[in-house]
Amino acid sequence: MILSGLEIERCLGKQIIIDPFRREQLNPNSYNLRLHDKLLVYDQQELDMKSPNATTSMTIPPEGLLLEPGRLYLGRTEEYTETHAHVPMLEGRSSVGRLGLFIHVTAGFGDVGFKGYWTLEIFCVQPIRIYAGVEICQIYYHSLEGVYERYSSGKYQANHDIQPSFLYRDFREKD
Repeated sequence: MILSGLEIERCLGKQIIIDPFRREQLNPNSYNLRLHDKLLVYDQQELDMKSPNATTSMTIPPEGLLLEPGRLYLGRTEEYTETHAHVPMLEGRSSVGRLGLFIHVTAGFGDVGFKGYWTLEIFCVQPIRIYAGVEICQIYYHSLEGVYERYSSGKYQANHDIQPSFLYRDFREKD
């Protein structure tokens, strides 16, 4: 089951935290999240799963930033979220997708117990100018059945900023 917008609002401060919360961003069964003004890009063309990959930070100026096709941009939401007793899911807004802008290449599925800002994997089909503060994606919540363990991985939990891939840590744990 997916929570309705009114149910999301009813759960605020208890099972769901969205900070800041603005009622005008609430939809019938989701909540729009806004794009922060900071982005990260990887420095190298060739990335290595087993190693940390260097990044450079960029700021989206008030006049917007033109994104290039074929390049991955990591962004984050302005809103901090916590989810207790529900499974959060992230989707790009249809208006954004219709411009050929993908907001989460593969990572739209969250875990119950996640706390932090959502890192967005932004990719465009053709050049597009983006702006900080735009409602770029939406979060929605599934109810959860049965006994569960809360997400507690130190890899991405309780983040305060954009997070590049920490996949290399998985390789270190196996060695």
